[in-house]
Amino acid sequence: TGMYIGGTDEKALHHLAAEVLDNSMDEAVAGHASRIEIALNKDGSLTIKDNGRGIPIDKHPKYKTKSALEVIFTTLHSGGKFKSGAYQTSGGLHGVGISVVNALSEFLDVEVVRDQEAWTQSFSRGDATTKLTKAGSAKNRRGTTITFKADPEIFGETANLSPKRLYRMARSKAYLFRGVEIRWSCDPSQLTAKDDTPESETIHFPNGLMDYLEQELDGFDTVTPTAFDGQAGLNGSAEAGRVEWAIAWPLSRDGFVTSYCNTVPTPEGGTHEAGMRAALIKGLKAYGDLVNNRRAANIIADDLLGNIIVILSVFLPDPQFQGQTKEKLATAEASRLVEAAMRDHFDHWLSGAPETANALLAYAVLRSEERLRRKQEKEISRKSATRKLRLPGKLTDCSRGGADGTEIYLVEGDSAGGSAKQARDRATQAVLPLRGKILNIANASQDKIKANQELKDLMQALGCGMGESYSEDALRYEKVIIMTDADVDGAHIATLLMTFFFRAIPDLVRQGHLYLAQPPLYRLAHKGKSVYAMTDEEKDRIWADDFNGNDKVEISRFKGLGEMPPAQLKTTTMDPKSRSLLRVTLPDGFVEREETSDLVERLMGKKPELRFEYIQKHAPEVEELDV
Repeated sequence: TGMYIGGTDEKALHHLAAEVLDNSMDEAVAGHASRIEIALNKDGSLTIKDNGRGIPIDKHPKYKTKSALEVIFTTLHSGGKFKSGAYQTSGGLHGVGISVVNALSEFLDVEVVRDQEAWTQSFSRGDATTKLTKAGSAKNRRGTTITFKADPEIFGETANLSPKRLYRMARSKAYLFRGVEIRWSCDPSQLTAKDDTPESETIHFPNGLMDYLEQELDGFDTVTPTAFDGQAGLNGSAEAGRVEWAIAWPLSRDGFVTSYCNTVPTPEGGTHEAGMRAALIKGLKAYGDLVNNRRAANIIADDLLGNIIVILSVFLPDPQFQGQTKEKLATAEASRLVEAAMRDHFDHWLSGAPETANALLAYAVLRSEERLRRKQEKEISRKSATRKLRLPGKLTDCSRGGADGTEIYLVEGDSAGGSAKQARDRATQAVLPLRGKILNIANASQDKIKANQELKDLMQALGCGMGESYSEDALRYEKVIIMTDADVDGAHIATLLMTFFFRAIPDLVRQGHLYLAQPPLYRLAHKGKSVYAMTDEEKDRIWADDFNGNDKVEISRFKGLGEMPPAQLKTTTMDPKSRSLLRVTLPDGFVEREETSDLVERLMGKKPELRFEYIQKHAPEVEELDV
């Protein structure tokens, strides 16, 4: 279940309803259906009905003994959307949606009306329980009706579909496609005394996303007298897809960005949101140039988009999502197409209403100046703190006053520190050599931690405090980079440092300040050409591909950062233009955070038996040993 619907929690349970509803919405968006009915029944089952074309009931060309309908409901990747031309745009693109709903349902009944004849079939837990049966004539009627009830063995005996959540889902679909009418109904037994969800309602929004935006803005003032809304074909043609939007800048409430692709919510955003952001910021800065407002050049995306309400809906012929739950759009081309489509309309909206455009420009400039003022105050505060602070003697600090754009390299030993000091950018890069392997704080007492000089020096250099005393404003560097040798000892030192930050300063990691440098292990050189490799496999590939396996190629293995010439260290590991960094992040979910904490405790904690157990369990997976 985790692979297809994200788990077995309430969100995953309602994803089943979304999959069925998405299929009906695809029929509506394609112009084949105008009405969808959603009913939450007394027994907790859900019925979704549309007046579309109806699922095909003919014999399947591949599975000769089964109908197309049965194959669609019982076989993964058999959906009609894989057939070329079936839909110009659709939400359920993986071809697994309805078969997964069937697999995870205690029962699922389907009725299809095609060519004025009704057909029915029943399923349970992924298998057909009846044959496809003709149920008689059905004049003046067509479409598909699906009734299902989620399997309590999977989702739990107490898991029930929420009327409030289903009603919100129905309203959002109606907003997204103004041509559809959704009829909602709910058995009274499913509603609690505190639930204000209506028992029945016909949902239709002729103005689409603007109706949604007006409801959100009810009673709130905005920066501009009118909202920026519209729709446009992508790449100049609706056949390539289209984008619709409704955008406003509220003054007295928080903003939000809600986006969809083919009526499917994308709560994690994606490339369509990136295109929208680019269109707005580039358009406003271009308008600032047009009216000779020099301060417009200082505007960045957060100044304009930091408190904005956006409802964005894009329809694409072949969208790519991250995962079956489709929470983030990954179609690379969507960014360019959405930016081009929205930018043209935004430019016209600004130039056609100078008062509106000037009000928005003044708003963004004011936020920009406030941001720059806060930045300046932070720099002044840091300079004052630096003068008062006794920095560790072995720290080679950078010359820039503010934290923005600065970074500190934590290196192992004075030898590596010497090379790093010669290779660094003096303005933005600081170097702090650490003596050998730092204390493992996961199995050390508080007294030991407080007495450790290496950790004292590190905390003095960072200036941000530990634990609950952590101060983001006091952090003296934007990036904290662990730079160790590309060997087992280097990996162990990096692990000890990551353990320290995870346990002592988790907020520094959570804010995205911690990185791992990626020094190369090999240098291959021949006739003035030098190429670096991170691993043995990469070295062999480069030798074969870039040097054609020439035996005269000089292959050098770096024993440590201290033995690497400063020029090479700068090029491969420290120059922002040519280096690679790995950002260290913390999991977002509570369960994932607990699993990470448990793993750190087992591998780095006080109990050696837990490490021994872990080694025994995973030893068979090891293919190579660096001994």
